[in-house]
Amino acid sequence: MVRPALLPEGFRDRLPPEAEAVATLLRTVLDTVAAHGYARVQPPLAEREAELGRWLAMPAGTRLFRVVDPLSGDGLALRPDMTAQVARIAATRLAGHPRPLRLAYGGTTVRARGTELDPARERTQAGAEIIGDDGVLACVEVISLAVASLEACGVGGVTVELVLPDLVAELAAGPWPVDDSEAVAAALDGRDRGALAGLGAPAYAALLDAAGPAGTALSRLRALDLPEPVAGRIARVGELCAALAATPLRIDPAERHGFAFQSWLGFAVFGEVGGVPLRQEVGRGGAYAVLHADGRREPAVGFSLYVDPLAEAGLGVSSRRRVFLPLGTPPEVGARLRAEGHATVAALAPADTAERLGCAFAWDGSKVTG
Repeated sequence: MVRPALLPEGFRDRLPPEAEAVATLLRTVLDTVAAHGYARVQPPLAEREAELGRWLAMPAGTRLFRVVDPLSGDGLALRPDMTAQVARIAATRLAGHPRPLRLAYGGTTVRARGTELDPARERTQAGAEIIGDDGVLACVEVISLAVASLEACGVGGVTVELVLPDLVAELAAGPWPVDDSEAVAAALDGRDRGALAGLGAPAYAALLDAAGPAGTALSRLRALDLPEPVAGRIARVGELCAALAATPLRIDPAERHGFAFQSWLGFAVFGEVGGVPLRQEVGRGGAYAVLHADGRREPAVGFSLYVDPLAEAGLGVSSRRRVFLPLGTPPEVGARLRAEGHATVAALAPADTAERLGCAFAWDGSKVTG
């Protein structure tokens, strides 16, 4: 008996045609953002554990897949996300470059644990960041580019949900004071109105009521008649929605799950393939701050897209025709067919046939048949 090769939980081999689909989709996203002036960077797969989260002023915690460097004995971590690495590059190697700085990236990420909805621990991520600006126009550009990248990959019905990650803290520090803002935020996470009342924070239930399509949500948030600076925050979200009028938008002002380092705005992107909704979000992003070594906080905004679910849904598969070339076919014939966009598969032995080599088409000596 042949013993099966067992991989660690959460890791898998990608076979044809899915492996090629992942590469094609990654290239599509990177080509789309490059056309808008984003320069690609390629950070390493592993970094010193202590360094990985400091540039976004956030601990990576249980997400980190930790290893020990056999050369130095230092604790290393495989990157669970590439945004922090881009922040490091912007704050160090590219600190002197003019702002706003537009950077793009793509590659493999590894996390210590998957989730119930997504058990994979190795994922392919692609994205883009604007370093030096997190204003409305920068956010509009980033969200529009995320939508355009997904549409270029073949995703349909793209919708965006906007969230306001630090709104609860801002309300608690100003117009709606509470003793424990973190407990209030946790009650909102659980959509627990009873817990809000028990915390002496029943007013926060209005954030739950405001969730919905952008127009409705904005009307309900404006009706709360909040003072500055919160009212200014709502006004900025309104400007953003007006600029993105062609994109279906929802707003959930009480949501913050998974937006640990975002500031005034976060967003999640959803879509469908062939009319069937993808079972989870296919990207997220938002505004944040890059923390420099001197303590300066530089505004930034960006997005990350998850390529693997798109390939698993059937996107990115090559449409090139595989053409079988019998023994003795002149090399110039294969070169011409490849120049025309075909993939050629040459026979290596008399027993090779088009069917055996997985080719739906063949060269008959004068033309392609199939």
